[in-house]
Amino acid sequence: MSKFYRYLNQPEGVKTKADQDSDEGMRVSRRGFLIGAAGAGFTLAFFRAGLSFAQPEDVVKDGTFEPTIWYQIEPDGRIIVNIAEAEMGQHVGTALARIVADELEADWSMVELNHVDSDPKWGLMVTGGSWSVWENFTPLSQAGAAGRIALIEEGARLLGVSPDQCEARNSQIIAGDQSISYGDIVSRGDLSRTYTADDLKKMPIKPATQRRLIGRESRALDIPDKTDGASRYGLDAKVDGMVYGRPLIPPTRYGATINNIDDSAAKSIKGYQQTIVLEDPTDTVPGWAVVIADSFHAANKAAEKVKVDWAAGDTADVSEQDILDHGVKLIESSDKGSIMFPDDGVDEAFNDAADIIEQDYITHTVLHVQMEPVNALAYEKEGVWEIHTGNQWQSLIIPVLAKALGVKEDKVVMRTYMLGGGFGRRLNGDYAVPAALASKKLGKPVKLVFTREDDTRFDSPRSASYQRMRMAFDNNGKPSGMEHHATAGWPTEVMAPFFMPKGANDEPYDPFSIQGAAHWYTVGPHRVRAISNDLANATFRPGWLRSVGSGWINFALESFMDEAARHANKDPIEFRLELLKTEGKNAGEAPNSVGGASRQANVLRRVRELSGWGQDLPKDTGLGVATSYGQERNMPTWTACVARVHVNRDTGHVKLEKLTLVTDAGTVVHPDGARAQVEGAALWGASMALHEGSRYEKGEPVDRNLDTYTPMRIRDVPEMELEFIDSTEVPVGLGEPATTVTGPAIANAIHAAIGVRIREIPITPEAVRKALNA
Repeated sequence: MSKFYRYLNQPEGVKTKADQDSDEGMRVSRRGFLIGAAGAGFTLAFFRAGLSFAQPEDVVKDGTFEPTIWYQIEPDGRIIVNIAEAEMGQHVGTALARIVADELEADWSMVELNHVDSDPKWGLMVTGGSWSVWENFTPLSQAGAAGRIALIEEGARLLGVSPDQCEARNSQIIAGDQSISYGDIVSRGDLSRTYTADDLKKMPIKPATQRRLIGRESRALDIPDKTDGASRYGLDAKVDGMVYGRPLIPPTRYGATINNIDDSAAKSIKGYQQTIVLEDPTDTVPGWAVVIADSFHAANKAAEKVKVDWAAGDTADVSEQDILDHGVKLIESSDKGSIMFPDDGVDEAFNDAADIIEQDYITHTVLHVQMEPVNALAYEKEGVWEIHTGNQWQSLIIPVLAKALGVKEDKVVMRTYMLGGGFGRRLNGDYAVPAALASKKLGKPVKLVFTREDDTRFDSPRSASYQRMRMAFDNNGKPSGMEHHATAGWPTEVMAPFFMPKGANDEPYDPFSIQGAAHWYTVGPHRVRAISNDLANATFRPGWLRSVGSGWINFALESFMDEAARHANKDPIEFRLELLKTEGKNAGEAPNSVGGASRQANVLRRVRELSGWGQDLPKDTGLGVATSYGQERNMPTWTACVARVHVNRDTGHVKLEKLTLVTDAGTVVHPDGARAQVEGAALWGASMALHEGSRYEKGEPVDRNLDTYTPMRIRDVPEMELEFIDSTEVPVGLGEPATTVTGPAIANAIHAAIGVRIREIPITPEAVRKALNA
């Protein structure tokens, strides 16, 4: 599995033939766990190395099939698509079901979603990195096509005609004036089929011109339940006999211990039961206690009265500035970090340079503050531990839960719920551990609910970062070499180290704390050095936060590219276009990055047209540009943004007036969902640039609730103009890339408006006034 991870995250030109071979096999097996069906119906399954269709009785009798991993068709014609990805507002079920239904030629009104619980049969269960559609498009298309072929063949037999006289349409097989529904075929026919792995590769996927659902507007399957209250979220989970818990969180993330607990005052609260101390062999929640009560209201009130005497850990006095200062020291230690990829000649380029520019950039701590604070219900039932909660990466936390509970992994199951906001916070399922430990200690179901204050204190925030950018220019004023040094707390290092590839110097790096730096500009030899900030890692558990990789990376990169353009006396868009050359490592490769740098240049040209770049603007109003490929070079989502801002010189207030975005994500499966994704991502990026941002003092974030932590409000939402490039290329990630371009576009627009450069986010009025007065 580690080779699969490495393949996904390695820059192009680094992966080996062995990695590719391993990945191909892993892609088959990942969706090749067969899942078993009971009752009459058509099921899709793998026959070990291939794909099979079978009646359920054959599955049981032969023991060679397991139930369907993708979908099943019921005798009444309903098509149930299994969704192993987390639903957190991104309409992933609708998108994945649409892929199956299009190839299957299904009646969309008969399609239903089944969000599945954790099980090894689903393979790696993770929803993040904008992988869901990209990773599932081909296997789901093949599964739908295989079903269509089998239904045509069996429908033709039942109709007494040749298969080549038939076509599939709207959940029917039609032959002239005859037709038979999929439900009738399932009820009356014999749909047993076997397809080998080679058969699957040759599966006749429909050309884009014949698609009826992909890329077209149609009803989103998940919206009705969300709007009428039928959707179930983690906070809705309930079982008989459960008690409620509220955590008492120590003053440091690690190393704290409890000296004494005084709950005498809490005993006056009606419904209060007791306060328990957790013993955690995984070190996920060291020094924790949980207040237990009949209701959450009682637990919450009692928690205010329980007094805990803690011995804090080593980071009790660490501040945000300490973390940033440590980052500078790490950058200035040339032996630290991992060289992301090998480009020869960087040092020579700088030694021979006619001119060099260098700038440093800072991004501050960002909290998730998702709408639904984290929570979990845990209990043991018939020897199996059930964890009821919304989660994005079940495969990551189940081994931790098993260790915490002292059981084997197959004795832990996570029941699936909708997520009231994920954004990367629920990739880290640490919040389920204290619920499980409390339930084990009490011997009864415990529903642990975090308040907003608990949630922010226990958050896995996006770490503060420090970056240093350098560019060399030759005698003709053209870039001849580039360096990028970046340091922050590394979430992958502390939670999923098996996901870390090794760089050119054989040192591992966190791909999600440097992705975006392996840009598609041709700038001569290029060095990227990723450095783990160990002080940040020790102070809190760094987390992934919506951006496809490290959103903070592109703030430095695209701010710096703007500065380099102005240093070279070039228009910022023209400067970038000159560097986006489809040659060498930037030429792109099939299947995911066909066209390479030319596609990034295309979105940049188009955003220039849409935004009115170069027009005369009112005083203190400016346009700024930024672009990105998103995250992984192996699955680039080409994105360009122009931000228009007006700056009040007296107050320093920056008003974001408009965002114009152009996106090339290959094939767009669900247009309405895609637009919503880009809008949400862009606004989050703008929010982090102008409104959000916290800091650490005495080992904890100073902001605990939305009174002081202030994400963008509705009144601050700008006008937005979005466009997608029409494409039939491989669909890639859409959930997050726009997050990475809005921040630097805003900073660049501020410079265009008032001539000052802000190299730190969030961009505060105080920082703008200070820059104006410098």
